[in-house]
Amino acid sequence: MKTNLMLKTGKSALIASALLVSGVGTALADGAGTTYAFGGYAKFDAMFTDYSDATPASSDLIRQFYLPSALPVGDGSASGDLSADFQARETRLFFKADTVTEGGDKIGAYVEMDFFTHADGNELVSNSYSPRLRHAFLKYNGWLFGQTWSTFQDVAALPENLDFVGPAEGTTFVRQSQVRYTTGAWEFAAENPETFYSIEGGAIRQSSGTDTMPDLVARYTFKLSNGGYIKVAGLYRQLNVVNTAVDASESAFAASASGKFMFGKNDLRWMATYGTGVGRYLALAAGVDAVATAGATTTGTYTSLKAVDEMGAFVSYRHLWSDQWRSNFTYGYLSIDNPTESPTNVTKDASSIHVNLIYTPAPKLDIGAEIMYAERSLENNVDGDMTRLMISAKYAF
Repeated sequence: MKTNLMLKTGKSALIASALLVSGVGTALADGAGTTYAFGGYAKFDAMFTDYSDATPASSDLIRQFYLPSALPVGDGSASGDLSADFQARETRLFFKADTVTEGGDKIGAYVEMDFFTHADGNELVSNSYSPRLRHAFLKYNGWLFGQTWSTFQDVAALPENLDFVGPAEGTTFVRQSQVRYTTGAWEFAAENPETFYSIEGGAIRQSSGTDTMPDLVARYTFKLSNGGYIKVAGLYRQLNVVNTAVDASESAFAASASGKFMFGKNDLRWMATYGTGVGRYLALAAGVDAVATAGATTTGTYTSLKAVDEMGAFVSYRHLWSDQWRSNFTYGYLSIDNPTESPTNVTKDASSIHVNLIYTPAPKLDIGAEIMYAERSLENNVDGDMTRLMISAKYAF
């Protein structure tokens, strides 16, 4: 939900600023001008989680939302008591502006933030957390410049889960800076590159910072007659690592298909992704893009990268029991074919099941409960699981 203000430039801009500060809902000015909108939502989450192994520290991200790579694993001897977490950190704010010039050009800008992931606050007294940048981009006709969802990701297919992402192991999920061009059903983008890799017999899960070529994405959307759709996307990457330990590069490719099928008011949402070197795009970077392997010289430099094959998928059915009650049934799965040179303590597969019930007593107000079960196993066959009950309330404005 958003609040709109449309006005001309000059003195009217000052009026708009005053209206935004005072909370006035809508103001209009005659003639062509710029439309401003602001909105977001306030959200409260209560999470009660049972981990099969050691309970993560309160500052760990998995205590904020389901993060497959952070799910504790072990032999069960470190299992603790049920943990309780209350938070309002998913609360979100955005501001946007759109202009149509006299020549018919469309120009716009969008900025959005929330309060997730930061470790700069604590739960002792004030629970104060800094805002973080989610989106910041401008648009000019068919062009987009700035940070937003990767063109390789289909946000519209994400399930309606109370958890921040839901079936995180089965979905692509990346926000990053890019240049995108849209024409009809086609989208083409050059996006920020960052190789995520591990070293044979050494360090795991690190970023290179030495990429020289942007990640390239193309996507096409098929619209279905009943309001559903299918999207197909392709990704090409040039992985590159140059430092004192590694000097190597490798090409990587991936494809993803997703969509929504309508059954009256109900729908089925799904996504399937497969690729080599797709690690950081899939499952919130549960796996790496590549492993620096063999060919170590006498100076200790690894001279080759072996891209990692991954497959992730999810399916979610959304059912409306009535105008006020609905449920979502979701399953996600991830499989990583780690090379034999990979460290043994890396993720091999993960899965999760989510079931929720959401009640809407008034427009834009949702109150719901969700039960989630997730599990993860490593290449060395050590595994772990978690069960979480989540109760949420959200009001969009």
